[in-house]
Amino acid sequence: MCEGFPVEMIVRGYLCGSAWRAYKSGVREICGVKLPEGMRENERFPEPIITPTTKAEIGEHDADISKEEILAQGLATPEEYALLEQYTLALFKRGTEMAAERGLILVDTKYEFGKHNGTIYLMDEIHTPDSSRYFYSEGYQERFEKGEPQKQLSKEFVREWLMDNGFQGKEGQQVPEMTDEIVTGISERYIELYEHITGETFVKENTEDIAARIEKNVTEWLTK
Repeated sequence: MCEGFPVEMIVRGYLCGSAWRAYKSGVREICGVKLPEGMRENERFPEPIITPTTKAEIGEHDADISKEEILAQGLATPEEYALLEQYTLALFKRGTEMAAERGLILVDTKYEFGKHNGTIYLMDEIHTPDSSRYFYSEGYQERFEKGEPQKQLSKEFVREWLMDNGFQGKEGQQVPEMTDEIVTGISERYIELYEHITGETFVKENTEDIAARIEKNVTEWLTK
């Protein structure tokens, strides 16, 4: 079992999402990374940037943190952090290539790493819509030049819906109830991304008795 680093390695190839919201408000430095002037929403960075966030069981979670703060707090040694950056950029490069083969742009994503017997390993899911944002390659440039929203596959629309309905994850806030339409839309986008990335057709399972299905699958796995 890996002992996880208490940081998430966020890597961004384009200015959008929370980074764009910060940039639009006048911020020109995120996690110690200086951002160029004059950028527009959904514009590609000259080179991908790494903007880590905290991952803590106790205390602030998903808060921006710089490389310098990570090292000062002893969350990783300089040698470990150098490897985390190296692996992050290599994974993002490979993910970008794979997405391009499917007509997609890997916009940004996060990676989680841990150590086992002194070796650093990648942990958790990778390049899923829970951790990544994708644009469609076709029409990207035209939409960007016109200042139009990009056609994307991610959970950003869920986040936007929550914010539009008064929920930002702050203490004391009540999660708004999602309509069947919203839930169906989320499922359809996840299925669409699955089919794009894998090149396979997603086959829906029977959901009439989920508990029995879970019990069956767990039992089969335990008896292997």
